Amino acid sequence: MKPRLTLAETTLPDGSVLGLHEHDGRRYLQLNGDQLAGPATRASERELGRIGCAPFRPVKQPKIWIAGLSLGEVLAGAMETLPQKRATFMVAEPWPVMKEWHRRFLPDSTCLGDPRVELLGDVGPVAFHGFEETLHAVLVHADTAPAGDHGKPLHEDPRWLASVHGALQPGGLLGIASARPIPQIERRLARAGFEIVRHEIDSSPNARRPKRHFLWLARKGKISD
Repeated sequence: MKPRLTLAETTLPDGSVLGLHEHDGRRYLQLNGDQLAGPATRASERELGRIGCAPFRPVKQPKIWIAGLSLGEVLAGAMETLPQKRATFMVAEPWPVMKEWHRRFLPDSTCLGDPRVELLGDVGPVAFHGFEETLHAVLVHADTAPAGDHGKPLHEDPRWLASVHGALQPGGLLGIASARPIPQIERRLARAGFEIVRHEIDSSPNARRPKRHFLWLARKGKISD
């Protein structure tokens, strides 16, 4: 039996313990001993990036905002879908250690060396100040993204949803993925002014009975020409 290796570990300002681990060649993040990101979330993270960005392939300068760096899967899916040289991928990562861990332990999978990628430090509502009707997509994986104010999930914060709505261009998308159903999410999104479509994703496409993950695409108004 192959051992589990602890590659790095740190205590966050709120006292939580964040760790990067490896087992049988697979790497994953743990927060207080619970898996935050890894093989179980990889497929839906990657699909969130792909599906959430797909409508903007014709755009010359797409602007994408991602909540959390995690293991880089959402970012990789977004960049795979939008290869434009003038694209911008803004990753809001409040834990500075994540940037260091990517460069030390994930050099082959990270996209941080790409000049189109910008790291931001805030994931809360204030993060969208100055982006009025600027962004094409905002992407959040509910299981791997950092929490918002007072430890509250971003998608449960009406102020955060309102800020996202204001920052998106007409026709822009808020994409939210999760490994399980999220109670009341469609009602919250509708109250924030979005039109919602729900998709399901195979979390392990090659498995005999893959678990279904969920993806909500919340659109701001009608897609402009």
